[in-house]
Parts: sequence; C-alpha cells; structure tokens
Amino acid sequence: MKQYRLLLILFAFFTFRFGQAQMTVVSGKVIDKETKEPMPFANIQFKGTKTGTTTDINGNYKIETYYASDSLVASFIGYTPQAKKIKKEIKQIVNFELSTSSIIMEEFVVKYKGNPAEDLLEKIIDYKKVNNREKYSYYKYNVYNKVEFDLNNIDEEFKNKKVFKPIQFIFDNIDTTAGKPYLPMFITESLSEYFYRQNPKTQREFIKASKVSGINNESVSQFLGDMYQNVNIYENNILVFGKTFVSPISNSGLRFYKYYLTDSTFIDNQWCYKLEFKPRHRQEPVFDGHMWIHDTTYAIKSIKMNIAEKTNINFVNDFSVEQEYEMVDGKYWMLSKDKLVVDFVISNKTMGLYGRKTTMYKNIRVNDTIPEKIFSGVDDIIVEQNSNQYNNEFWDENRFEKLSEQEKEIYHMIDTLKEVPAVKTVIDLVSMILSGYKEYGYVELGQYFTFLSYNQIEGTRFKFGGRTSNQFAKWLEFSGYAAYGVEDEEMKYGGGFRMRISKEPRQIIGFNYKKDLEQLGQSQNAFQADNFLASFLRRSPNIKLTMIEKYYAYYDRDWFQGFNNQFIYSNRKLSARGKLHYYKNSNAEPVEVSHLQVSEFSYYLRFAYKEKYVTGEFSRVSMGTKFPILEAQYTRGIKNFLSGQYNYDKIEASVKDRIRFGTKGYTDWKLLGGKIFGSLPYPLLELHQGNETYFYDVQAFNLMNYFEFASDQYASLMLTHHFDGYFLNKMPLFRKLKWREVASGKAVIGSLDVNKHSQELTLPANMFQLSEPYIEVAAGVENIFRIFRVDLLWRLTHHDHPDIAKYGIRGTFEIKF
Repeated sequence: MKQYRLLLILFAFFTFRFGQAQMTVVSGKVIDKETKEPMPFANIQFKGTKTGTTTDINGNYKIETYYASDSLVASFIGYTPQAKKIKKEIKQIVNFELSTSSIIMEEFVVKYKGNPAEDLLEKIIDYKKVNNREKYSYYKYNVYNKVEFDLNNIDEEFKNKKVFKPIQFIFDNIDTTAGKPYLPMFITESLSEYFYRQNPKTQREFIKASKVSGINNESVSQFLGDMYQNVNIYENNILVFGKTFVSPISNSGLRFYKYYLTDSTFIDNQWCYKLEFKPRHRQEPVFDGHMWIHDTTYAIKSIKMNIAEKTNINFVNDFSVEQEYEMVDGKYWMLSKDKLVVDFVISNKTMGLYGRKTTMYKNIRVNDTIPEKIFSGVDDIIVEQNSNQYNNEFWDENRFEKLSEQEKEIYHMIDTLKEVPAVKTVIDLVSMILSGYKEYGYVELGQYFTFLSYNQIEGTRFKFGGRTSNQFAKWLEFSGYAAYGVEDEEMKYGGGFRMRISKEPRQIIGFNYKKDLEQLGQSQNAFQADNFLASFLRRSPNIKLTMIEKYYAYYDRDWFQGFNNQFIYSNRKLSARGKLHYYKNSNAEPVEVSHLQVSEFSYYLRFAYKEKYVTGEFSRVSMGTKFPILEAQYTRGIKNFLSGQYNYDKIEASVKDRIRFGTKGYTDWKLLGGKIFGSLPYPLLELHQGNETYFYDVQAFNLMNYFEFASDQYASLMLTHHFDGYFLNKMPLFRKLKWREVASGKAVIGSLDVNKHSQELTLPANMFQLSEPYIEVAAGVENIFRIFRVDLLWRLTHHDHPDIAKYGIRGTFEIKF
C-alpha cells in the first residue's frame, strides 16, 4: 500500500511538472517495410503511457501532448512493433517501417480481477479535484445561451379545435423529429462574459445582450446566462428542479449505479473509454447513460444521460444532459458545449412542453489572473443597460451558431400571435388565475377570490375592488376596495398608492389606508378572513375578529442584490368585534375599552445573499437563494404622537434556510426570536400564530388556538424534513403512487409579565403565557395525486387548556416537482 501511494505521489508530481512544460509535437508516416505501402489505422503510442493516436488512410499521423515519454511505439496486428527515441518539448518528424511477424501463441490462463468499469470509476473519482473546473484558481470565457420552449404531443383533434381557427398558421411550424409532434413557441438568446475565482470563491457574469421573444422584462435576462442554468457533473449531487439527483461519478456512485466498460477509441486524437451507467435500484433519483473518459487524465470527454425511468419527479417525463469537454492549454478540461432538454408533461393524453437549453463556450482562458475590479461589488449577475435592445443584424453577426429557419420563424410567429384575440384571451386568463386580477384597459378588477365570503360576524360578505393597470402608468399604481357585511351592516373599505422612484436600485414609496376586520394571531401565510375558501375550511366559528383602522406610509429600497430595507410609519386603531372584548380594571371594576391606538415607526431589513427575483413594475417573485435568509425589524411606539397611546420598543429577528441531505431529502428550518420593552395591552403583544382551520399552515402552530398564548419575549424553532420518497420509493405497493414522506416539529417558548401588561388591559380567561415550551409534531404524506399533502399532528404539551385538540388532521395544496 505504501508503494502504491508513493507511485501515485510520483505520478501526480510528474504530471504536474509536465503540465508546466512545453508541448511535444510528433508527426510522421507508417509504411510496410517490404511493400513501402502506407499503413492506415496503425497504432501510435508513447511508450509507458496511454497517450497516442492512429494513422489516417494515407498512413500519416500527428500527436500534440504535454504527456510525452522518451520513446514512441508504432504497432499493427501481424507486424512487429517498432520503438523510436524522440525529443520532448519540440516539433519533430518520426517515420516508421514495420515488418511482418509470425507469432505462436502459448497456453495462458485468464483470471478474473474485478470489474474494470469500477476500477475506471475509482480513477475518475480520484481525479475529480484535478478535472473539476471549479478547482482551478481562475477561468473566464464567453458564453452563448439559447433557450427554447415547444408545445408537444399535438394531434389533429387539438389543431382542429374552434378556438385555434384564427391562428391556424402556427401549425405550419410543427416538427416531428423528436418522436412527438412539437410546435416551437418561445425562444431566448443571451451573450455574456463569465469570470471565476476560486479563492475566495467568486463568480461574475456580465450579460451583454439578451433577446426574449414575447417578453419585454429586463429582469428575466439574469436567468438566461450561464450561472443560473448549470449542471456540474463533477459534483456528487445535481439539483434538477429542486430535487437532488446522484451524479454518475459521485463518490458514492457504486451504491446507486451499475457500470459497464463497453468500448474504446480515439476522439480528437485522444484515447477514450466508453463507460455506461445504469440505475442499481428502481425509482431512485439517478441517471441512465454513458460517458467517454480520457485515458490519461481520467477526465470526462463527453457525457450523455437521462433521468432514470419512473423517477419520482412531477410533471417531467424526461430530462437529458449532453456535455462536451475540451482540453485547454493541454492540461485543463473545460466545458465546450452543453445541451439540456426537458420534456414537461401533465399526463400522456394532454399536450406537453419541451424545454431546450443550448450553451456554447468560446475564448476559454484558465489560470490567467483576473483583475480584482471584475469581482468588486455584490451582484454576481450584471445585466448591462439596454442589453435587450440589439437588432437582428447584431445577433446574426455575434451568436455562436446560426439559427435554423424554424427558429427564426419563432420570433416572427410570437410577434404575430400577440395580436391575435384568441391568444390575448388565453394570456389574460392565465394572468387572472395567477394574480387574482382581470385587466380592463386602465384598471384591473380583483382579487376575485375575495368578492364573496362568509363569517359569523359579517354573515355573507360582498367585496369589490381593483387597481390601475400598467396601461395607466408603469411607475404609479392606485388601488382601492369596498366591502359590506349583510349581518353587521357595516361598510369596510381601503385604498392607497405606490410609486416607483427607480428600478435600479429598486425604490418604491407608498401610502395605504384601510378600515376592515382582521383575525389577530394568524400567520401571513394563512387564508385571510375574506378569502372565499376560508369560509369552508374553518374548524371553529370566526367570532373573535378585530376592526382595524390603519394608515401607513413606507419607503422600500434594495441597496444591493439580496439586501432590502423598509422604513415604515404606521398608525393603527383596534376595536373588538363579536365575542372579543377589551376590559380594563378601574377601582377593581372591569370597564370596557372602546378602542386601542398605536403610532409606530419601524425599520425592516432582509438579507438574502444572492437572491434573485423576476420583477414586474411593482411586485416581484423570489426565485430563491442557496444561502440562509435573515430578517429583522425594530419598531418604536410613541405615545401622544398622532393619538398614539403607548410608548414601547419591539425587536424581532429570524433566520431560515434549507439543508439538503442528498437522496434523503431536505430540511427547511426557521429560528425566530423577539422582545418587547414597555407596557402594552394584549392585542399588541406577541400573539403566537395559531390555526383554527383544516388548512395546514407551514408558518403557524396548527393545533394552537387563536389568542391562546401571548408573550413579551419569545423564541421559536420550526423544522420540516421532506424525505422525497426515500422510504416509500422502496416499497412495491407505494412505489407507483409516488407519495413522499414529510415530518415536522415546531416549538415555542416565551415569558409574559402579566402584572405589568394587565394594567393596560385585562388578559382574557383562556390566554396563557409560555413559561414551558409549546411543542407539536407531525408526520404526513405529500405528493398525493401530485398536488395534495395530508399531515397527522400531535400536540405534546399544554393538554389542560380548554377547547384544544391533542390530535388533528390537516391538508394543503402543493404544486412542485
């Protein structure tokens, strides 16, 4: 073993030394010594190495390498091999004349020495640190990205539907070369410069130009570059739509794959082995395919793979990866071409969608020091101004490969489709479903799921509202609504505006006013009281609501990528409704209080390193980050300022993250803590977030009642582990269902100075403090019919409280891969 290690050390040392040397270039010809005829396909190899080539049809050859030895050997079946001395690090011509030979084979015994494919895999794993581009000190390149989406599985019945009669021309572009008939519908392109530094690990991508058919949103450009869509085969795990797949060259690859050595040949004058890999077990998150491995450096020359059949992933029928690598400067392996294809499908009987991404790399430079100024700043993706304004002539000159005639037609087709009434109707319908608003010229009416609802205080509630659309203005938005309850016969209403000061950096100011009923102690994730579905999912009557009259002004600003601040002034007037009452002791007698009022200034910060958004004119959707997210807020209440009744300070902070455990799933966790300084009535204390519906709320304690616990200092921890089918995928009866296990635990502890706060308002009889932690746990199954999740919950503490449930079943809707 020591000798083996010594040989490895010496091999690594000399490989490194040769990598610093100059290239050896040898060319020449191989002929038959007797006939003087050229010998095609003769083997040429440096003695003692696996570096070599074969002669062409005329017997000529040429080798360029940093891995030369001192002798070159020519060989051919039926001929005596011939070796000749060569000089390293220079160009030279060496010719061979081979003589025929007679060979008498002696008896020999073949002994099994293990699976050569697995031996090769061990070498690949050993050399991953050398061949993984992320281990190089520096590199840079130019990138061309092309992303295309196509409708597939289109049949004649679909084409002949009445709704498509106005746009029959689009079906002229149907292609059948991929096995399913497909119709190109969307294409994007980008050109960028990419820079990488290993220590400290930093990436920068400058998107110089982008072109998106049918979309005029600059924020989309950041997702078109090389950084956002990338598969690094050298990593042990590969994320595919949020699910962890095991790389075929993972350190634990033998646990998940079977390997076969099936072929060998020269590719680009480099001797390579073909290594095929198959799933070891059914339905595990792995790939099926093959790769070509360079024999000397054990680097991947090319790879082609698909996700394994029947993998537990939703809405994806297939996902394929094709990558090609090239050796740069004779020693560094870099990706030269990358192609990803996804076949999205809802069911085999409906239309699906192809997603295709093609990436090409040019001007690759490795270990050339990159100036520090390139990595200055915080944003890792910089979309240059007017990057989406280049004309067709620019793209014809600068894209790395020409568009096909069909791809060119997509741009024209999308521009035409946008003006077709039938297409506009579909776009409006999708937009309404996602946003809750329906556009009518300068205004948008909504949100439609709040137009009609029911609760025990208002009875049947009608609501009507809307906001101005982007047709009115892209920098200014007005909104408002009015609601009326049949039972309480009371009007509720609200309105406001928000104005965008700038896009870069994002700055928005706004003002809002409303007078409406709210449920205190409910999480922001829960169905609000006026949501139509909330009317049916409550497990107890909604009889303790609060009328809140509130106006607030704010300034919202992004300072850099992932760092956001808000400066807020808020004035709230709270009045009890239903069976909720405010009492204050006066001379030992309870006196009902009509309302409470607070005047507050708040500072909020959110730090989510490298978080990315798809941004509209005002709203935006987070695309997530790989790093923990920190949030904090400080609030100062001021007495006698604009009718404020209380002086107090409140500090709250939280951190949340996702931890991945390979094929065993992932854990989402959140830690939160806070403290209140000063005397406050209980509605203004921390009312821990309960849930009195059958809807499972990931941000709340689902077996805790509203108003059950209050604190002036507190800390909570929420953990949820998604097993992603790790156990159920191995059970024959459940495997086909593709259900996935989920388990969670939630705990909160706090304290409350009852004597101090009771001076402001008497605590209700069934409100408690958390001197001992409240704990609940749950186990459940998600991905039921691909959209449902059901949890069985256990409340482990505080069983002596009235009107509580020790156990419960909750459900929710989830749509994810």
